[in-house]
Formats: sequence, structure tokens, C-alpha cells
Amino acid sequence: QLRFVESGGGLVQPGGSLTLSCTASGFAFDAWHIGWFRQAPGQDHEGVSCISSSDGSTYYADSVTGRFTISRDSAKNTVTLQMNSLKPEDTGIYYCQATSLGESLEEMCTLQSPYDYWGEGTQVTVSS
Repeated sequence: QLRFVESGGGLVQPGGSLTLSCTASGFAFDAWHIGWFRQAPGQDHEGVSCISSSDGSTYYADSVTGRFTISRDSAKNTVTLQMNSLKPEDTGIYYCQATSLGESLEEMCTLQSPYDYWGEGTQVTVSS
């Protein structure tokens, strides 16, 4: 059974940084693409960044390219999102997710397939 525990969120001023962490369990971590998604108040989930199960290749939404960096640690079953130069529009609840459907990273990160389970997420608020 998939389980994600997200942490590291908080309140930060514009231009600041945060590092989010997700610990995953219940599936073969090395064999699945992993991604970070966010949900702003009143909005649907939005893909932020995804990382491949095989070669470590990455995908970033245009809105975060150059500011965010995703990485994964197979020894710890964790995925990290380093967020720099944060903007107010980055505010939302951040979730991690995984897929083994054979999707490309872009397909995963643009939510071409629905997900039935989401963890509790971690709140990120960017405000002065």
C-alpha cells in the first residue's frame, strides 16, 4: 500500500528557500517515477517536478525551472525538493506521488492519469 510522508514546509518570505522531503513506502521505490505536486487553495493538483526511476532524468514545470531541484535517495526511499527564489505563487500544499504505469515524466507531471491516494502533504506559504 502506497504511503507518503511529506515534511519541510513552512512560512518563508519571497526570495527565500525551503527544502521539502518525502519518505515513501509500500512499493518498489527504485522502479517507480516519483514526483512533487502542489495544490493552491481552490485549485486542482499541479505537477511541479518529477524524477525518473531509471536514469535520474528530471522534468520541471515551466513555472519552477531554474529555481527548484528534485533528487531521490534510493537507500532511504526519500525524494527531496530544493526550492529557491520562492514566489508568492508557489504557495500551496505540496505532495509527493509515484507511478509505475510506464508513463513518461512529462505525462506523470502533467497528471495524464488520476491518482486515488494523496498523502497529507506539507504546507508552503510564501508571503512577506
